Amino acid sequence: MHTVETFRRKQQTSKFRLANKLFENMVLRRIFGPRRDEVTGEWRRLHYEELNDLYYSPNIVRVIKSRRIRWAEHVARMGEERGAYRVLVGKPEGKRPLGRPRCRWVDNIRMELQEVGCAYMDWIGLAQDRDRWRRLVSAVMNLRVL
Repeated sequence: MHTVETFRRKQQTSKFRLANKLFENMVLRRIFGPRRDEVTGEWRRLHYEELNDLYYSPNIVRVIKSRRIRWAEHVARMGEERGAYRVLVGKPEGKRPLGRPRCRWVDNIRMELQEVGCAYMDWIGLAQDRDRWRRLVSAVMNLRVL
């Protein structure tokens, strides 16, 4: 992948994350409503930290990423003869459509591993060690997202 393509992909994913977080905060502000300021007595919007305190749940993006990583471990441990493994790791045959290639599951997994700092590791070999893989899944879950 060229540097321009990776920059665009990172830019698109960061815009997507920011848009998701802004939408989530907008919905939470609508649900919890405004608060009266204790000092001035005026009504004001809730700040990000206050929304997190009121609605303590994991970020949906992190949950999706961690489940995708857990699923990848499950498939990687299956074996090469299984259909799900061949779909995950295999290369499609035949002519591809014009334009930018579609993002595959393997590409998403590699991007998530790159965010944690395990970009150049053999992730299929790493998935065979359950303890190390679980630490990796928890690192993805605790990753700071906008």
